[in-house]
Amino acid sequence: MALDANSDQSFSRKAMKAELLDAETELALAYAWRDHRDEAALHRLITAYMRLAISMASKFRRYGAPMNDLIQEAGLGLMKAADKFDPDRGVRFSTYAVWWIKASIQDYVMRNWSMVRTGSTSSQKSLFFNMKRVAARIEREAAAEGQKLDGHQLRHMIASEIGVPLRDVEMMEGRLSGSDYSLNATQSVEDEGREWIDTLEDDNAQASEIVEDDHDRAQLRDWLVAAMGSLNERERFIVRERKLRDEARTLESLGTELGLSKERVRQLEAAAFTKMRKALEAQSGEVQHFLA
Repeated sequence: MALDANSDQSFSRKAMKAELLDAETELALAYAWRDHRDEAALHRLITAYMRLAISMASKFRRYGAPMNDLIQEAGLGLMKAADKFDPDRGVRFSTYAVWWIKASIQDYVMRNWSMVRTGSTSSQKSLFFNMKRVAARIEREAAAEGQKLDGHQLRHMIASEIGVPLRDVEMMEGRLSGSDYSLNATQSVEDEGREWIDTLEDDNAQASEIVEDDHDRAQLRDWLVAAMGSLNERERFIVRERKLRDEARTLESLGTELGLSKERVRQLEAAAFTKMRKALEAQSGEVQHFLA
């Protein structure tokens, strides 16, 4: 159902010329789709009420979204309504579809308002679409009574009027107060102005930390090689297989390969670690805990 700028008007004109369904025909089409998955009936039902979807989409143009995108979202809402509509409830399809169309358009507008997610809860959605209108009405009524409201009073009255927490009003006020800015925009009008992205803290390790870490790793590696040199060949094999492999081997598997019991392999491993600790203490002057 993709539309471009030129096909938008043509699609809208075609939708406005679609048939008007009476209640009896509408009900028959709804039953045909629900009970028999009759796609022709679904297409006729959707086509007849596409004018309703377009009309509702036009009411959201002030939020800056392209009209063709709004129409597509309205159409998706209309199709969801048709899929979930229960003709046994005795409600006209158009009445039921209004909620789904509006919900689909509102979700789209909120998703695309800002790169920072605006919110998706019912209170946030209510604030997004009603806060400015409610605020303007409250201010007009206050002015008519000779009152002047400060920001704190106005936010409290908006929260009470819409029935949402004050913190949600404060959050939404900040989100609606301005648009997104590129991090590559300069902080001043000067050609050599620093970009905003330059003010962000770098989470990566600093050069001094990298050098220090590399030095420590190299020192630890040298100590480990020297400590391994204090072991005999069988002890080195056990330590390598138990501690230096990505997946450590079990005592049982090593015992089978070496012709030893699992307990004997454990004793040899413990003895090897003791030798290595002594070698490390002699080299570094402190107990190394990485073998624990």
